Amino acid sequence: MTDIAAPSVFETVESEVRSYCRAWPVVFERASGSRLYDEDGRPYLDFFAGAGSLNYGHNNPVLKRALLDYLADDGITHGLDMSTTAKRAFLETFRATVLEPRALPYKVMFPGPTGTNAVEAALKLARKVTGRQTVVSFTNAFHGMSLGSLAVTGNAAKRAGAGVPLHHAARMPFDDYLDGQVTDFLWFERLLDDAGSGLDHPAAVIVETVQGEGGINVARAEWLRALAELCRRHGMLLIVDDIQMGCGRTGDFFSFEEAGITPDIVTLSKSISGYGLPMSLCLFRPELDLWEPGEHNGTFRGNNPAFVTATAALDAYWRDGTLRERTLGRADRVERALLDLCGDDTGTGLAVRGRGLVWGLEFADGERAGAVCRRAFETGLLLETSGPRGEVVKLLPPLTATDDELDEGLGILARSVRHAAGRTAA
Repeated sequence: MTDIAAPSVFETVESEVRSYCRAWPVVFERASGSRLYDEDGRPYLDFFAGAGSLNYGHNNPVLKRALLDYLADDGITHGLDMSTTAKRAFLETFRATVLEPRALPYKVMFPGPTGTNAVEAALKLARKVTGRQTVVSFTNAFHGMSLGSLAVTGNAAKRAGAGVPLHHAARMPFDDYLDGQVTDFLWFERLLDDAGSGLDHPAAVIVETVQGEGGINVARAEWLRALAELCRRHGMLLIVDDIQMGCGRTGDFFSFEEAGITPDIVTLSKSISGYGLPMSLCLFRPELDLWEPGEHNGTFRGNNPAFVTATAALDAYWRDGTLRERTLGRADRVERALLDLCGDDTGTGLAVRGRGLVWGLEFADGERAGAVCRRAFETGLLLETSGPRGEVVKLLPPLTATDDELDEGLGILARSVRHAAGRTAA
């Protein structure tokens, strides 16, 4: 008689909506630095980093010490939006290490614990300030899973989950969406100038400088500058969604710094806490701060342990330019390795794109990209796919990964690509 394993509690109790666990069918027990360990003790090199929420690695010892000390002293855990010592320390440190060195005048809003909370706040504020409803976003954009965020998201499958019409949004082509055949913003500006176009004058434009879920589509600095100028000329607010690409992922703390622009509104989440704890920020120019008290609130805005680890992360990594320079140097290392891998591919062909330590390896279809990620998992590397057809293998290693860990992960990836092509055993 054949033994059949009983269904796990994850299968019998947890909802079918679960997703990442289907690609990585093990039970993880602990994590440290760039590695996760399953309950059998097997290590996995993590090039997913909590979808970008663990830029400083798992259980970073500096952040962990600060958190443990705070909890041991009976520090406030839940504080709504009350004033606490932990929040004060974060605000003072964020101002000193991030805002003032970049001459950014932003007010800081704590809209709720997740990225989509920050996006919802940004959209509401833009509409409140301008008195207009339409928000322009871009092809292949992803901004979150709540209704307002879904309305400015491009992915058809995610939009379909809303169950209701998604209104008050318009879509424009992202940088190079038309393969350079059309002048940047020609269509957008024509619609804005033509009273017969049917486009209601937008309150704002929301953009990711690098579209993570959309397939690692990288906007050129000149494209972003032209977008900022277009918004200025037409009285539209510019919102940069830096939820996944902020906190150093592209090198600079903010991904828009390379372009030399100053958005009207910026959203941050994921790695702002540094430790994977829920936290998000909505930043905006002071003259936009027209909120009435409590007009946008949430029970878990005051996640004080997240303030503690966020402060520790800023102190440890953003008092100088060391992490930035290290990340930019590693970008060259990763790019060279991926380009070498492309040159080695004689099958369907590959394409590489990215910035800093976010990179995408594009295949002709999602089936092959998925096969690469499955083989990588089997051999000890966590990767995910992105793009509208799941055709891009996405690399998000911790910014604190060592050179040896980067090389190890890139080696597993190369062997997994060859294995998926059927050319050699990995």
